[in-house]
Amino acid sequence: MYQIVALILTVGLIVLLALGVPVGMALCVTGCVGFMVNMGSVMSWFQLISMPLKLTSSLQNFLLLSIPLFILAAKIMNGSSITKRIFKFANVAVGWLPGGLGHANILASLIFAGMSGTAVSDAAGLGQIEIEAMKSNGYDVDFSAGVTVASSTIGPIFPPSVPMVMYSTISGVSVGSLFMGGVVPGVLMTLSMMLIVYLVAKKRNYPRMEFPTLKEFGIALWEALIPMLTPVILLVGIWTGIFTTTESAVVATMYALLVSFFVFHEMDLKRLWSILKETIRDTASIGFVTAAAAFYGWVLARCGISNAIALWLANVTTNPVVFMLIVNIALLVIGCFMESIAAILVFGPVLLTAATAMGIDPLYFGLVMVLNLMIGLCTPPFGVCLFVIADTAKISFQRMVRAMLPFYIPLFGCLILLCLIPGIGTWLPSVLAK
Repeated sequence: MYQIVALILTVGLIVLLALGVPVGMALCVTGCVGFMVNMGSVMSWFQLISMPLKLTSSLQNFLLLSIPLFILAAKIMNGSSITKRIFKFANVAVGWLPGGLGHANILASLIFAGMSGTAVSDAAGLGQIEIEAMKSNGYDVDFSAGVTVASSTIGPIFPPSVPMVMYSTISGVSVGSLFMGGVVPGVLMTLSMMLIVYLVAKKRNYPRMEFPTLKEFGIALWEALIPMLTPVILLVGIWTGIFTTTESAVVATMYALLVSFFVFHEMDLKRLWSILKETIRDTASIGFVTAAAAFYGWVLARCGISNAIALWLANVTTNPVVFMLIVNIALLVIGCFMESIAAILVFGPVLLTAATAMGIDPLYFGLVMVLNLMIGLCTPPFGVCLFVIADTAKISFQRMVRAMLPFYIPLFGCLILLCLIPGIGTWLPSVLAK
């Protein structure tokens, strides 16, 4: 019976996604159909009631409270001059390098990553500012868009990270360890992308600003210093145990409110109300996808499909390197078609079971999984960040994909390095744990 259910769950989901059905609805519909087919003639009213109960129970997790709060904090920062101040400081710091604004684009994403926790927030928040600045200074719009999409993937790797929070809920790995594990890979991604910008800028002779004076650097640093303290406060607070990950999201939100209202005086109640409505809408969307994905994964487990997949993976190879190669290929394909949070909730438990059976560190596996799925956000045909920036830059989706081609090199290069050298992700958490 489970073969039929597996066919329904996989083929049905692929067909619905290809038809443009929203991810949450596609997961919910195929999960419900698969559940009813599996129960067959013994279906009862009690079993029917268990479906909505399972959908809602998946959201009853304390960690998930941090997600709407991180989203709210990012939107508050986007609603004031915080993002502009960050970009200005990044430009002063690295704008003197060949392709200066491209480097500033990447560095600003690294800084903003310590506040938003999501790639889409980075793309939407900094994207318009960065692209307009690069276009007005003689950069090709395609190159500007490509840099912006690529740099947005740093957001969910460098702490805090919403996808890592989701992985923690299904794995039990400490969120603090996951956050710290993302620091070195995030910096590595930043440096490798800056290398690509340098090479392209030298070839195309892109402009750069003059080396800043100490006064110019000091002014830019002072203007951006208060917002830039956010990731420092969050990381120190989480790691020292002053507050939990969920409480850190509250701290980030309150800090953003205080800075926007009382330091920069750029927020009012009308704008805040608009931001709250946007946050509620985005949270509802993520919540529905989370519930539907958890239900879909529960159906997979109930029908025995999860165990069958884990057993098949274990029988294919006992070599961890070969196993990670198979998993990466699978996740790259999944990431091209499915939203990252849904992919973590649906496939994370299955793949993690097989990984732990081979002695693979769950922390390391989680970092690889998140990075892999973030690459999916900028990979056709359904990469969300590609659509967001293509709309912002006013270019076609095809041009957007071509503009991204040089930046797949550092993205895949960092993924391969992380797979081959687990210490890139596990070193810092292990040092801080001592």
